[in-house]
Amino acid sequence: VTNGGKSTLSQFLHQKIHNSCIIAQDTYFKEDCVVPVDSNGFKQYDTLDALHMEKMMKEVYSWRKDPREFLRRGGPKDSSTDDELYVLIVEGFLIFNHRPLNEMFDMRYFLEIPYDACKKRRSLRVYDPPDPPNYFDGYVWPMYLQNRKEMERITSEIVFLDGLKPKDEVLAAVYEDIRQEIARLQAKAAS
Repeated sequence: VTNGGKSTLSQFLHQKIHNSCIIAQDTYFKEDCVVPVDSNGFKQYDTLDALHMEKMMKEVYSWRKDPREFLRRGGPKDSSTDDELYVLIVEGFLIFNHRPLNEMFDMRYFLEIPYDACKKRRSLRVYDPPDPPNYFDGYVWPMYLQNRKEMERITSEIVFLDGLKPKDEVLAAVYEDIRQEIARLQAKAAS
C-alpha cells in the first residue's frame, strides 16, 4: 500500500543485514509523458505498464548472477569472503504482481494500513508530479484494492504486517524472521 512503510522497512533491514542490497521499484517508473491517462484524467502510475519492469528484472538477475560484484559496483569497498551469504531486499508496491519477480522471493512481507491512515499519510507527502485533486479516492485507493486482489490470487506465503503498529515493533519482527532464516541457511551451508 502507498505510504505503508515499505521504504522505511527496507532501509532498516539494509542497515542491519551485512552484504545486503536494496532494489526499489519506485526507481523504475517510466517517463511521465508515456504513462497513460484514464478516463478521469488521472495518470495511471499504479500499474506494471507504468514501470520499466524489464530494467528492474535485469538488475535482479545481475545481483543473482554475482551479488558480490553487484555490491562492489554500487557501494563501498567489499570486504566479504566468497562463502558469505548475500541478501537482496526488493521493495515496491507491485513486486508481488509481477510473476517472474515474485517467483524469486524466499520471503514476502506486505505492509497494510487502512484507508483513512493511508489517505492521511499520502496527503502529507510531496510527489513530483503532484497528485491532482481527488487522485487518491479516484485512482490510488481503487487501484490498490484491485492490485491487492490480484496479488492475493497469484501469491502465497505472504506475511501481512500491520503498518499502524509502532515502527520499531514491525521492524524488529521482520528483522528477527530474516535473521533466523540467515542463521538457518548458514548452518545448512556449513554442514
